[in-house]
Amino acid sequence: MGTAVSKRRNLRSDAISSVAAKVRAARAFGEYLSQNQSDNRSGSDDVPIRTWFPKENLFSFHTATTTMQAISAFRGYADRKRRKRENDSAAVIQRNFRKHLRMVGSRRMKAQGFADRREKSFSRSWSDPTPIKADSFNDSRESHDLQNSCSALDDDFDDLNWEAEKELEALACEGDDFVPPKIMLISSKVPRAEYIPTIIRRDDPSIIPILYDHEHATFDDILEEIEKKLNNYRKGCKIWKMLIFCQGGPGHLYLLKNKVATFAKVEKEEDLIMFWRRLSRLMSNINPEPNVIHIMGCYILGNPNGEKLFQNLKALMNPYRISFESPLELSAQGKEMIETYFDFRLYRLWKARQHSKLLDYDDIL
Repeated sequence: MGTAVSKRRNLRSDAISSVAAKVRAARAFGEYLSQNQSDNRSGSDDVPIRTWFPKENLFSFHTATTTMQAISAFRGYADRKRRKRENDSAAVIQRNFRKHLRMVGSRRMKAQGFADRREKSFSRSWSDPTPIKADSFNDSRESHDLQNSCSALDDDFDDLNWEAEKELEALACEGDDFVPPKIMLISSKVPRAEYIPTIIRRDDPSIIPILYDHEHATFDDILEEIEKKLNNYRKGCKIWKMLIFCQGGPGHLYLLKNKVATFAKVEKEEDLIMFWRRLSRLMSNINPEPNVIHIMGCYILGNPNGEKLFQNLKALMNPYRISFESPLELSAQGKEMIETYFDFRLYRLWKARQHSKLLDYDDIL
């Protein structure tokens, strides 16, 4: 380290001495020229012509200025290169820092925002020595009272709606001949779905099959069709049992194209939330037991996410009492579910030929 510093010092002193030598040589040459020019112009006169700005000084000044300009130009070039390197390194550092902020800083900002909101919404800390203002305390108390009163009014309004809907449904379902309706919602995505309405129980007129287009239908179309079928069955009645026959898998339900119901999506996607809430209003209020929604065509409970999905759907459909069931078709509960909606012999025949192209269903049925 010391040898490098001494080398730089030697190089700098050599450069300065060479520049000084050039300046001295240029000044001597300028004096020599000025003396010759003064001798030629004066002739026999020995007195040199003196002007207010001597030529030797002009020449030496110009030479020294030119040399110093060259030195300053070299120094300026070196400074520009050094500044360019510093700017490039600073740009790289800033770019990497921005990447770091995008990856980590956003979480920190979210946490800080949450902390700020929490600090504003909650009361001050017990260790805060600053006195609290009476106005802010009164405002927070008034806002809290207003929120409590609004929530109480909403609860009362929901209770009134519940009682009114229950009375209307009870009036509509009066009579010994009333049989609670069972809705079958069948997706066209299920293989051979067009034959499902032909294998339902013939001795139970309360079974109402609804075959919907998986590719083009919407949630509103499905709900409107259910309401229309219920009004045709008996105006004002509601669903006691329901079967959703669609594709899916463990933990998810494939209701429509690009609409998959999972335990996470039914908490975030607005259209899924509104569908299940509007469907809950079509479920019965006078049923002494919880209304049942059966799931067929897939085994939802194949992993723990299926149970989470059912729990979230129950929470969405509150205050209506709903129970979800998705048993295996080969189990005793699965057989009971199948016999609730289907002719068991025809269902087994349809299931055996569901993926076959060798036999025509019309000939079988």
